[in-house]
Amino acid sequence: MDFSPALLSFLRKARRVVALTGAGVSQESGLRTFRDAQTGLWAQYRPEDLATPEAFRRNPKLVWDWYAMRREMVRLAEPNPGHFALVEMEKRVFEFTLITQNVDGLHRRAGSVNVLELHGNLQQVKCSVCGEAAAAWEESDLGVPQCACCGGLLRPDVVWFGESLSQDALQAALQAARTCEVFFSIGTSGLVKPAASLAFLALERGALVVEINAESTPLTGKADFFLQGKSGEILPVLVKAIW
Repeated sequence: MDFSPALLSFLRKARRVVALTGAGVSQESGLRTFRDAQTGLWAQYRPEDLATPEAFRRNPKLVWDWYAMRREMVRLAEPNPGHFALVEMEKRVFEFTLITQNVDGLHRRAGSVNVLELHGNLQQVKCSVCGEAAAAWEESDLGVPQCACCGGLLRPDVVWFGESLSQDALQAALQAARTCEVFFSIGTSGLVKPAASLAFLALERGALVVEINAESTPLTGKADFFLQGKSGEILPVLVKAIW
């Protein structure tokens, strides 16, 4: 795989690098997207039946069971070479920020440290009433575990449709995009906002933007470099070529 000498030279000198990852990275670990996972018994439900605050209030056990199934899928998955290449990049760059839209936690399992999980983490659980995180829980007669602090029903600590992102994570992501020298957009469609705006913000601030994706996106025509293919194949070779 050949890379532009100009790209490699710039990356070797860069001190502030941001990588934004999306569902394409997780799919290479065998994880299906939210909608792709709606097979079998789950095919009869709409996303609005499974991933909104209203759905949880209406049928908390249905929502809890759906996410329990997805947690099990994630537990059985393993980080792929793309995840590990980003870990290696973080070790070698002075200031590296990994922003992810994925909720599977595979970046942290691979060893990434400075991770901003914009949409939360499927493996984490919090109270739907008081917001307190729950490190462990027991099944209850209600079919959904209850908060040890207030008795409220526990829910996955992910951002549902109609909910706002964590302002701390979003502001940190915006700041990283504003100040980076290189911005990687990896395995993301570029359609889900506000994450989709981050690469364009980096462009406006003069950063070099590199897109790695199997297909073109709204960002492709604006990016400085478009590396077409799987991140698990491209990133390890790119990291090796740089260092």
